[in-house]
Amino acid sequence: MNSQLPTVNVFWFRRDLRLHDNAGLLHALRSGSAVLPVFIFDTGILDNLEDREDRRVEFIHLALSDMQHKLLGIGSTLEVFHGNPLDAFKALYDRYRIGKVYANHDYEPYALRRDQAIKTFLQGQGTEFITMKDQVIFEKAEVVKDDGLPYTVFTPYSRKWRALLANADLPTYHSEEHFGAFYQQVEQKPPALPMIGFQSRGLPFPSKDIRDSLISRYGEDRNFPGIPGTSRLGVHLRFGTISIRDLARKAMSLDETFLSELIWRDFYHMILWHFPMVGEGKAFKPAYERIAWRNNEDEFAKWCVGTTGYPIVDAGMRELNATGFMHNRVRMITASFLAKHLLIDWRWGEAYFAGKLLDFDLAANNGGWQWAAGCGCDAAPYFRVFNPTLQMEKFDKKGTYLRQWVPEYFEMNYPPPMVDHPFARKRCLDVYAAALKSDG
Repeated sequence: MNSQLPTVNVFWFRRDLRLHDNAGLLHALRSGSAVLPVFIFDTGILDNLEDREDRRVEFIHLALSDMQHKLLGIGSTLEVFHGNPLDAFKALYDRYRIGKVYANHDYEPYALRRDQAIKTFLQGQGTEFITMKDQVIFEKAEVVKDDGLPYTVFTPYSRKWRALLANADLPTYHSEEHFGAFYQQVEQKPPALPMIGFQSRGLPFPSKDIRDSLISRYGEDRNFPGIPGTSRLGVHLRFGTISIRDLARKAMSLDETFLSELIWRDFYHMILWHFPMVGEGKAFKPAYERIAWRNNEDEFAKWCVGTTGYPIVDAGMRELNATGFMHNRVRMITASFLAKHLLIDWRWGEAYFAGKLLDFDLAANNGGWQWAAGCGCDAAPYFRVFNPTLQMEKFDKKGTYLRQWVPEYFEMNYPPPMVDHPFARKRCLDVYAAALKSDG
């Protein structure tokens, strides 16, 4: 190792694209060495994206630009790589003597494999790889049953989660107090979007403002897609441009229902950690692997573009395709329709959402789809089949949401349902029952 190279510790940004209240970043800044901030546009992820205008990449790029602006203001700079993370770290060793590398935990299967490869490489260089909890309130085995086993039902998990939070301090990591520890150097310009193979669509992203008025009414408004009753903070939580702890503090003081949504998020991350097979495409309940899915490709195509003849389903899919967002109530309706009305493998829908949602998160997306299909932990029982028409009448009585996304419904120019609800419900129950009958 060249003793003439500058000595630094590295902080590796991943799902935590902020300088405020960042657990791993604070530990890095307090480590006693100058901290080099690094981000890697990981081709192991980017190469699997089909849309060269994927707005999630644009969102990341904008978040990095925001951090870069702040870092330049204190005489530091973000070093941004595009490629294989292992190659990026090898390149860093050509320019620096690296003492320690800090990051925050990531729980997804690909990330675990990536991090193990990086850890092995760093150990070979005599460098410690230190990761911290940051993107959830409680992780891994922090919320378990009294016998130490993981919960697989949400309600008792939620009770234990709340009890633990009531008896614990929710820390704030005051990174700003230690900004002087960032490595000082001239600006390293991050690559422009086209340089990494992507283009901007120029559309606005949801605000990251945590509005008290919205959170305080969340329990009353959250089920109605025609009104702005949800926070749309999912993309900011996904990429860590806001602090989960800041959001939890707001929820604790303003609305228990909103806090419950954050608990669901922790719950699904916990499930992914203890039962990693769900992240690799396996049903949480193995018996559901026996379902004889119809998997009609023409019907799947109609679902994808929103031409099913069920207005609430079509509105949701069109909203998703146009904006990268879908209201949570409508996510449940569209998912149930695909898996139960059409008997199309839930994994097809999970993958479609994964390619479209701005706030795509493997743990939550998988958990939601398995819930809707009946095969997940704490799932809707298989005999519960949402009636899309009743859901529309209950949650969009005035047709506000439908007028925005399916205007032809009100112009008498709308196709009949592609499948009759009573017929589809009976067919679903028969197919599920046949698959599960040997399971007792």
